[in-house]
Amino acid sequence: MFIEPFKSGNNTGWIEVICGSMFSGKTEELIRRLKRAQIAKQRIEIFKPSVEKRYHETEVVSHDESRIRSTPVTASQNILLLAEDAEVIGIDEAQFFDAELPNVAETLASKGVRVIVAGLDMDFQGQPFGPIPALLAKADYITKLHAICVKCGSIANYSFRTSSESEKFVLGEQDKYEPRCRSCFQKV
Repeated sequence: MFIEPFKSGNNTGWIEVICGSMFSGKTEELIRRLKRAQIAKQRIEIFKPSVEKRYHETEVVSHDESRIRSTPVTASQNILLLAEDAEVIGIDEAQFFDAELPNVAETLASKGVRVIVAGLDMDFQGQPFGPIPALLAKADYITKLHAICVKCGSIANYSFRTSSESEKFVLGEQDKYEPRCRSCFQKV
């Protein structure tokens, strides 16, 4: 379980990354942390890529229907422009952002902001996904979540695409993806 760090009076920010496969609870954990920050009366802002419209256009929504208001953005640099007064920044579906996202997170953390980023660490082929590897390198705290393999019930670390699309970015849910363990992922 993640224990939120103590913020000292020296205005130091940090970067938290929540990663894992699809259906592992990344967005649910992001929302949980952001709601705790709201309870603590901290000023929060939440961002998601504008291409992410599966559940709602302007809300971050988890598979269990937890939700929180967010601002869709087309580029990670927009986060710097829109987050000027925030103490805590949440970023969902980080794998769909551009390569500047790690630098944006670093800039915010250097200004004393707590930055919480959630995203897939691997694509449907089991390869590092988007800016997540660079974010993991810069992160102060990393939480790797796991789903349950739909084939054998073991811990799942991979997002297996069940549809025939070959493009790297294909938005979908259980209609196109399922969580699998390493063994069941490799048996295909």
